[in-house]
Amino acid sequence: MNKENIFSRSGIPSKKAKANYFTGKVVAKDISATIKPKNEKIYHVTFKRGTRTKLHFHSGGQTLIGTRGKGSISLYKRFGNKITNFKIKKTKTINLRVGDCVYIPAKTLHTHGAITNKSDFSHIAINSFPKNNVEPTTTWYESDFQTNVTQRLK
Repeated sequence: MNKENIFSRSGIPSKKAKANYFTGKVVAKDISATIKPKNEKIYHVTFKRGTRTKLHFHSGGQTLIGTRGKGSISLYKRFGNKITNFKIKKTKTINLRVGDCVYIPAKTLHTHGAITNKSDFSHIAINSFPKNNVEPTTTWYESDFQTNVTQRLK
C-alpha cells in the first residue's frame, strides 16, 4: 500500500470557513490537502446545531455523504437574469443521515446543513473539477431561503 495515501483523521488540516457563508458555526477539514486528489476537492464539514450553508452553487458537481447526525439539502430554482436581486423557489428537500449520499449537479442552487438546533451534522463534501486541471469554484448568495436573493457574497 502506498504510504502517501494513508492518513489519520487527526492529521487532516482544518480549513477556515468564511463565516458569512453560513448561518452559524462550521468546522471544515481539508482532506484534499492531505491526499492531493487530481480531479476533486474533498472536505469533512461539521455544521454545529442548526447551522446551514447560505444559498450557493458550484462550478462542478458536488457529492455529499452523511457522516454524523441528521441534515438536509434543499434545491432551488432561479428566476430572472440578474446577478443579484433575483427570485428563487425551493424545489426539493432531501433529508440526510449517516451513510446517505446525494449528488448535486453543477450550477444547481442549493443549501445544506444540520436539521435541528439539538445536534450537529457532518458530511464529506466532494467537489468535482468542472474540467481537467480547473479547480471548482463556489458562488455564494445572501437570501431569505424562501423567495428572494438580495446579494452575491464575496
